Amino acid sequence: MTTPSFPSKDPLHGVTLEALLTELVAHYGWEELGQRIEVRCFNFDPSIKSSLQFLRKTPWARKKVEELYLYYKSQQG
Repeated sequence: MTTPSFPSKDPLHGVTLEALLTELVAHYGWEELGQRIEVRCFNFDPSIKSSLQFLRKTPWARKKVEELYLYYKSQQG
Protein backbone atom coordinates (compact mmCIF):
# COMPACT_ATOMS: atom_id res chain seq x y z
CA MET A 1 0.00 0.00 0.00
CA THR A 2 1.39 3.39 -0.96
CA THR A 3 0.90 6.63 0.87
CA PRO A 4 -0.91 9.28 -1.15
CA SER A 5 1.29 12.27 -1.89
CA PHE A 6 -0.04 15.69 -1.10
CA PRO A 7 1.49 18.96 -2.24
CA SER A 8 3.62 20.53 0.47
CA LYS A 9 2.19 23.55 2.24
CA ASP A 10 5.71 24.82 2.88
CA PRO A 11 6.28 27.72 0.47
CA LEU A 12 10.02 26.96 0.52
CA HIS A 13 9.52 23.31 -0.43
CA GLY A 14 11.76 22.43 -3.36
CA VAL A 15 13.66 25.74 -3.27
CA THR A 16 17.34 25.34 -2.48
CA LEU A 17 19.14 27.86 -0.32
CA GLU A 18 21.42 28.61 -3.26
CA ALA A 19 18.45 29.28 -5.57
CA LEU A 20 16.71 31.64 -3.18
CA LEU A 21 19.93 33.50 -2.34
CA THR A 22 20.77 33.86 -6.03
CA GLU A 23 17.30 35.24 -6.72
CA LEU A 24 17.53 37.71 -3.82
CA VAL A 25 20.96 38.93 -4.98
CA ALA A 26 19.66 39.35 -8.53
CA HIS A 27 16.72 41.40 -7.27
CA TYR A 28 18.21 43.44 -4.41
CA GLY A 29 21.96 43.31 -5.09
CA TRP A 30 24.56 42.65 -2.38
CA GLU A 31 24.49 46.21 -1.02
CA GLU A 32 20.76 46.33 -0.32
CA LEU A 33 20.76 42.72 0.89
CA GLY A 34 23.50 43.68 3.36
CA GLN A 35 21.41 46.62 4.56
CA ARG A 36 18.30 44.49 5.02
CA ILE A 37 20.14 41.63 6.72
CA GLU A 38 23.27 42.89 8.43
CA VAL A 39 25.69 40.00 8.22
CA ARG A 40 29.34 40.26 7.31
CA CYS A 41 29.14 37.83 4.37
CA PHE A 42 26.73 40.22 2.59
CA ASN A 43 28.71 43.39 3.32
CA PHE A 44 32.38 42.45 2.95
CA ASP A 45 33.59 40.72 -0.22
CA PRO A 46 30.23 38.96 -0.77
CA SER A 47 29.85 35.82 -2.83
CA ILE A 48 27.23 33.12 -3.13
CA LYS A 49 29.71 30.48 -1.95
CA SER A 50 30.80 32.28 1.23
CA SER A 51 27.23 33.29 2.03
CA LEU A 52 25.98 29.72 1.64
CA GLN A 53 28.70 28.46 3.99
CA PHE A 54 27.70 31.05 6.60
CA LEU A 55 23.94 30.55 6.23
CA ARG A 56 24.19 26.77 6.50
CA LYS A 57 25.96 27.15 9.86
CA THR A 58 23.88 30.05 11.21
CA PRO A 59 20.17 29.26 11.66
CA TRP A 60 19.09 32.78 12.71
CA ALA A 61 20.64 34.31 9.58
CA ARG A 62 19.18 31.63 7.33
CA LYS A 63 15.74 32.29 8.83
CA LYS A 64 16.06 36.01 8.02
CA VAL A 65 17.06 35.23 4.43
CA GLU A 66 14.14 32.82 4.05
CA GLU A 67 11.73 35.41 5.49
CA LEU A 68 13.01 38.07 3.08
CA TYR A 69 12.61 35.62 0.19
CA LEU A 70 9.01 34.87 1.19
CA TYR A 71 8.31 38.60 1.46
CA TYR A 72 9.88 39.21 -1.96
CA LYS A 73 7.81 36.42 -3.53
CA SER A 74 4.60 37.73 -1.92
CA GLN A 75 5.24 41.16 -3.48
CA GLN A 76 5.54 39.61 -6.95
CA GLY A 77 2.06 38.09 -6.85
